[in-house]
Amino acid sequence: MCTYAFVHYKLHYACVSCRISFKRHPGEAGHTCPRCTGPLLCAGHDFAAPRRSNRKAWSVVAVVLNAGLRYEGFEPCGCGRDSKFRPRTRAQLHARRRVAARTGAPLAELLGQADPLEAR
Repeated sequence: MCTYAFVHYKLHYACVSCRISFKRHPGEAGHTCPRCTGPLLCAGHDFAAPRRSNRKAWSVVAVVLNAGLRYEGFEPCGCGRDSKFRPRTRAQLHARRRVAARTGAPLAELLGQADPLEAR
């Protein structure tokens, strides 16, 4: 039985400029930040927000979310339980940027791999 099949769980939404996150039900109109009235980015079901004072971690979160990736541990139907890799530090982010520049691979594809040099 699928985990997300019968219950509609709230998703995490983040405002990277204010460095805050909220849980909201998904909506077609989009959600706005209550502090700056900017749009909130959907971060997925399994987003763990860094501390608000940790600017370096939030800069990594901004790159991941702007690349169109989300922090998901489940498949959309809820059957898969393997968590997907997302970089948490600037060192992990810089390693993936170097590999993307060297190989010509899209950065969004490399951000989802634990080892950026593994075969695609």
